[in-house]
Amino acid sequence: MRLYIAEKPSVGRELAKCLTGPVVRHDGYLETRDGIVTWLFGHILRQAEPDEYNPQYKRWRAEDLPIIPDQWKLFVDKNCEKQFAIVKSLIEKADEIVHGGDPDREGQLLVDEVLDYIGTTKPVKRILLNALDETSIKKANSSLRENKEFFNLKQSALARARADWLIGMNLSRAYTLAARRAGHDKLVLPIGRVKTPTLALVVRREREIENFKPVDYYTIKGTFAHANGSFQAQWKPKDTMAGLDSENRLIDRQMAEDKLAFFQDMPHGGVITAYQKTKKQEPQPLPFSLSTLQVLAGKMYGYAPQLVLDTAQKLYEKKLTTYPRSDCEYLPTNQFGDAGKILQNLAAAGDAEVAAWAPKADRKIKSRAWNDKKISAHHAIIPTTVQANVLTMTAEERNLYHLIARGYIAQFYPVHTYDQTKVEVTYKEELFTASGRTERDLGWKEMYQSKRKKAEDEDENKEEDESDKTLPAMKKKDGVNWTGGDITQRATKPPVRFTPSTLLAGMKEIHKYVKNPEAKKQLKDVYGIGTEATRATIIDDLIKRKFMTAKGKKKYLSPTPAAFLLVDALPDEMTYPDSTAIWEDKLHSMSEGDGSLEEFLKGQIEFTRRLCGKAGNARMEVTGENVCPRCHQGVLLQRKGKNGIFWGCSNYPKCRMTCNDKDGKPDMDDARSRLARSPQAMAPAAVSASAMARQGGAAASRRPAASYAAPPAPVYSAQSYVAPSAQDMAELDSLFSAADYEASLADAMQNYVSPQPQKKGWQNWGDKPKYSASPMEHMEENATAKAKDSKDRDKYLCPRCREGHLRQIRGKNGMFWGCTNYPRCTATFDDEKGKPVL
Repeated sequence: MRLYIAEKPSVGRELAKCLTGPVVRHDGYLETRDGIVTWLFGHILRQAEPDEYNPQYKRWRAEDLPIIPDQWKLFVDKNCEKQFAIVKSLIEKADEIVHGGDPDREGQLLVDEVLDYIGTTKPVKRILLNALDETSIKKANSSLRENKEFFNLKQSALARARADWLIGMNLSRAYTLAARRAGHDKLVLPIGRVKTPTLALVVRREREIENFKPVDYYTIKGTFAHANGSFQAQWKPKDTMAGLDSENRLIDRQMAEDKLAFFQDMPHGGVITAYQKTKKQEPQPLPFSLSTLQVLAGKMYGYAPQLVLDTAQKLYEKKLTTYPRSDCEYLPTNQFGDAGKILQNLAAAGDAEVAAWAPKADRKIKSRAWNDKKISAHHAIIPTTVQANVLTMTAEERNLYHLIARGYIAQFYPVHTYDQTKVEVTYKEELFTASGRTERDLGWKEMYQSKRKKAEDEDENKEEDESDKTLPAMKKKDGVNWTGGDITQRATKPPVRFTPSTLLAGMKEIHKYVKNPEAKKQLKDVYGIGTEATRATIIDDLIKRKFMTAKGKKKYLSPTPAAFLLVDALPDEMTYPDSTAIWEDKLHSMSEGDGSLEEFLKGQIEFTRRLCGKAGNARMEVTGENVCPRCHQGVLLQRKGKNGIFWGCSNYPKCRMTCNDKDGKPDMDDARSRLARSPQAMAPAAVSASAMARQGGAAASRRPAASYAAPPAPVYSAQSYVAPSAQDMAELDSLFSAADYEASLADAMQNYVSPQPQKKGWQNWGDKPKYSASPMEHMEENATAKAKDSKDRDKYLCPRCREGHLRQIRGKNGMFWGCTNYPRCTATFDDEKGKPVL
């Protein structure tokens, strides 16, 4: 028996229709003469949660990080247990299995992981379904491949999934805990390998806009008369002249007016010093990948990327277009023969513009898109051979089908040819330039000159483009005469906020935003960050989690205060896309057999360890009314100890500040007065006085308390903060339990073991002491030594209660000093070379 396993029920149904009938329905599968077809629901196996590796990970604690599984575990999703049991029983009965996952990285993994989980050793074939029409399915089924050929693709998907788990589970915990220490007890900070650098793009763009200061600058255009006609040329100032900014723009109005007056004066003769006319060709635009379709649909129709993906999926399931989650913009040559039928169907689809374009297509033209070397598991998104009727479609389906159809028809139109002309004029030893173009053959651009094109070409940042102007025929050394000129005042413009579509384009062209100049060159040809299928979901998730808001008709994205807080706290390794883009490139290389899963994960684990370590020193804006007066990096939280209510610093154990409860609030006056009596305590607890002296000189350790100032808090945008959702709060409450400071201290006190005195007396004859002839003298010396030891032990009077003395204690986090008056006094101090840091 042959068993087909599809990725989802809809694909399974279409596959069964193309097998030899009749089709008999059963619970969870379909039976045909050619075999049985069953299906999954996407990933029906899920990765284990941290507490499923170890119950202690249910509580979020910094000391447990990073969590690195020794053996990666998968569990059957509760919602899929019934279907999993059906699939498992069918696999046990099958003689041969056909892997029918979608033709991409995730599609490969989600069926393979089920086969590996069950542990089957039966032969497995692979069917690559790039379209769901009958012709495509039958063609794919007649050319099955060995599933083992796609082993590297599966390894790449596993590497991606485990890397996301390592970074998401560990760094989300590490930096949420850091936020809690700063008083943000209602904030969960989800950190992702791709999600966080994407959010940082929006935050940095917002800061660029906020810090932007517009600058006025001036341009001069002159009109010159030539024997064959007049034309305009723009003055190019010499970079050595005064009044220019760093971009060679003239920002001095008076100098511009003086220069124009100089040009207006006699004589008016000039000369053509350069004239270049070049014939150029512009090839047909490539068909769509998902990203290019999302970007163009967003620009033309204002569609969000997720809406484009969902609509393309519907067209695919209606068999009208090919597989939508494609990152490829090329087509296989074996489909070139389908062009006649597809073009014929497009002419009858009901779209007036498409109906006018399709008959003009030349089926003999073979554009650069037909390239087998560029094809992997899937190809560009194009119409199928199934007849469409746009009148029965929704507006979104109709618009997307129009774009896909136009992109396909363009492959059968001639290349666009034109003459590009560039002219340089020297006038009064100053340079003027002009450019123009003359169309020779519109070619494929005929379809892009409609009203739709105007919206497609909108760009708020573009200045007036003069390259389309027609220039008179002329040649080098021809004479021209100045006939007039004018000054145009312009202002520099701030960068435009991202929209979901332009942010998705930024994720795809990530090399433009990397920090390292060398990495920028290296990453120019990579596939961006994220995948075609996940980019839209990532942007959508950031909006749903209140890290970004989409405003206005064009859905401009603005970060919320929570986004500023997160990006400011994280190190550059997580907020700049350099590392993530390189990882994505390595994942793509792994799918082609270059690199191993073990090697990739080794690098991810090292990266995770390093960033978890940095989380301990993350600086965040401290919020709340009870900022710790000692470290200024935490807030005082109410604790319930064995001896009643007290308040402790959220930055524990780095700061061990505690104070008494006064009517439900911390007694801040008493806390400040105690700190005033102990100036050194004003320094952060994590840094001892001696360490400060080594870093900043002896004067630093003697600095009075009043001179210590908290680090400046980050400046945030004036955005209204949106509280976390009820789901986020429930998640937070279930993951965190309050740390009991006094219980921790009491545990350390109970585990305290005083130093054992050395054994008295002698153990063998050689150790026998020689008695003095003056025993009373030695008795007096011994009494003096005992008194000195007692004085040393009691010389550190507790500066808080002034009743007990400090004693050295070995706790879970190392040596510290506690008061002998405990539990009445809970004062503690750091240890520095056997002495308390007071």
